[in-house]
Amino acid sequence: MRAIRVASAALLGMTALTLTAPAAVARNDGSDRNITSFGFNVSPTTIAAGGRVTLSVNGCDSDTKVSSGVFDTVTIPKGQTSATTTVDWDAKPGAMYEVTFQCGKESGHTDLTIATGHPTNPTHVPGHPTHVPVHRGVKAGVGGTAGGFDLGEIGLGAALIVGSVGAAYYWSRRRTGEHGG
Repeated sequence: MRAIRVASAALLGMTALTLTAPAAVARNDGSDRNITSFGFNVSPTTIAAGGRVTLSVNGCDSDTKVSSGVFDTVTIPKGQTSATTTVDWDAKPGAMYEVTFQCGKESGHTDLTIATGHPTNPTHVPGHPTHVPVHRGVKAGVGGTAGGFDLGEIGLGAALIVGSVGAAYYWSRRRTGEHGG
């Protein structure tokens, strides 16, 4: 009879822990921007201002237009798989720019990060400075696993766990004669 009470208390405790654990929710709201019927790539993915990047596409049966706020729009003609372009000299070091590949009515997006320093293959643009300013680091904020929680949620979760474990202990310690049976 004691084994049944212990098993019941353990089951109650595990149920309470399961219900207080955060739920992982999978959703498809269009946030996964890299799923397309064609493949695309920017190489390298990190480049200094003024550097050259290669834009690649495969599986697109029409002209592909590639656009970004950091370079002029490039068209990769049907039948070709890549093109190169020069990143603007005024691109902000440390910034991340979105690159859009448009194949027919379908589009895909990827990111291009601007590095600090000088490009390995610079293309001089008259009237633009050849010196890229040095990036002084990032401003950090709250990160890690504690970034999405507040003390109220943590306290409520702890109270639920303590209450359910206490109730399980209480019910497991009750004598069989006390409940009228």
